[in-house]
Amino acid sequence: MTTLIIGLLIPLFGTMLGSSFVFMMKGEMSVKLQKALLGFASGVMVAASVWSLLIPSMEMSEAGGAWAVVPAAVGFLLGIGFLLLIDVLTPHLHIGTDKPEGLRSHLSRTAMLALAVTIHNLPEGMAVGVVFAGADSGVTNISLASAIAVSLGIAIQNIPEGAIISMPMRVAGNSRWRSFFIGSLSGAVEPLGALAVLLLAWVVMPVLPYMLAFAAGAMFYVVIEELIPEASSGPHTNVSTIGFAIGFVLMMVLDVVMG
Repeated sequence: MTTLIIGLLIPLFGTMLGSSFVFMMKGEMSVKLQKALLGFASGVMVAASVWSLLIPSMEMSEAGGAWAVVPAAVGFLLGIGFLLLIDVLTPHLHIGTDKPEGLRSHLSRTAMLALAVTIHNLPEGMAVGVVFAGADSGVTNISLASAIAVSLGIAIQNIPEGAIISMPMRVAGNSRWRSFFIGSLSGAVEPLGALAVLLLAWVVMPVLPYMLAFAAGAMFYVVIEELIPEASSGPHTNVSTIGFAIGFVLMMVLDVVMG
């Protein structure tokens, strides 16, 4: 149980560590560094989606022969659709833009920036919860070490995310502590989302293959809708490509070696 609790909290610690950069750095983060970090986060999420979620989903259903791909395909599309719905309904504001998305609201700029990151972090928490459910079930090829690898990989990519959130908050006029708190709070949805998915998977174990793929689809939505467009716009796009490659390989190695 202790290992499970630590595994669910590791991604939050990563976000908090990244948010603490606001105490160590002055001014805005350089564009080149931000591109590299966005690319890195994208690589980690794509690799985790494939090796830790989609492949185990199909392996769980391999008794169905050629139909083993159905739960993975259905779950993946549902994950995409779920994040799309949240994106459309939730009022939020992406860093670097002044045009809010989602339903109209009277929320402050800071609140909408925090909601944008919360949307981003939700699928990561879901991914952690579902891999721990798979490891605990004993009916998948997901080991406890592999689940910890996913949690650790997401925590690593949460470090730059925390910095990317807290530092613009500081530049916008918030105090260092307020910027740190908002940046850290954006990661609180991850253990909550992980716990909710974990409990659901334990209750409805037959849908675990769908839930694995669902988390993968949700993470892919964030990568395609937010991270890659931000990383690929403007100068230094080659830096984001290098960051993607490093993040992808790191997560792949973590999953294979620890799995």
